[in-house]
Amino acid sequence: MKVLLRYSSVTSKEPHIAKVILETNALINIVRANVSPVGGETVLDVSDDKYEAVVELFRSRGVEVVLLPAPILLDEKRCCQCGACVSICPVEVFSFEHDWRVRLDGANCIQCGVCISACPFGAVSLMKGVE
Repeated sequence: MKVLLRYSSVTSKEPHIAKVILETNALINIVRANVSPVGGETVLDVSDDKYEAVVELFRSRGVEVVLLPAPILLDEKRCCQCGACVSICPVEVFSFEHDWRVRLDGANCIQCGVCISACPFGAVSLMKGVE
């Protein structure tokens, strides 16, 4: 399951991810990070078996946790099947099906937002998440 962590200027100074891994023995993959001394965000892929414990530990440390059950959304009604998202996605979330329709497999999405900029019809959006 993917989660988005948001850090404040206070919480960004601590090694929260390392501490949570050590405390839970969870497999956590950092798929995108933008953290500075004034705050930031990190998208993590957390193993399903430790997911609840990991989320609870981050929250107890003052880190805002946003659940991302579907990191990226594709509006089928707005999509014109042009493939701009297919060609630009760095982790191959989008592909063409056998009938040349755009297919979305959000499991690998890192929420970089590149596809949103590339889509000429605004058919792609990032999931804001569930708090």
